Amino acid sequence: MSSEGNVVDFASAGAKAMSQPNITELSDEEIREVADKYWLHLIRASNEGNYGEFVRHFAREFAMAMNMVAFNHQYHNSELARTLSEDFDFLGTIRRGEHVTVLYRQRSTAKEGEWLGRLVLGFEDGKIKIFGASFF
Repeated sequence: MSSEGNVVDFASAGAKAMSQPNITELSDEEIREVADKYWLHLIRASNEGNYGEFVRHFAREFAMAMNMVAFNHQYHNSELARTLSEDFDFLGTIRRGEHVTVLYRQRSTAKEGEWLGRLVLGFEDGKIKIFGASFF
């Protein structure tokens, strides 16, 4: 497994002898190593309102769905989207099909309470990509 600018490339490292590995075959530790970096990256990009960085690790379809207009609307209309704390807790993983959902307890620097964070990961072109991200 090699890491290049926080994008994990299993294809070049030969981690699996198949054309498109299934993320559900990775251990929780391997998934968490990538997921925590991606989650922190999303928090920082959201707080800064940086659309380009926010969608940097998204799968193609998800990136098209989260266009700049949708991102800006979310950023300007949600105080939480601008005040996500880097203090979060990993809660666990849920595997299904070709994706893994990683759950986090998320906090804000400005609002009291906790939110549930959800990050959906899978492989695209031999690299782990984000297929969904939200907080409730």
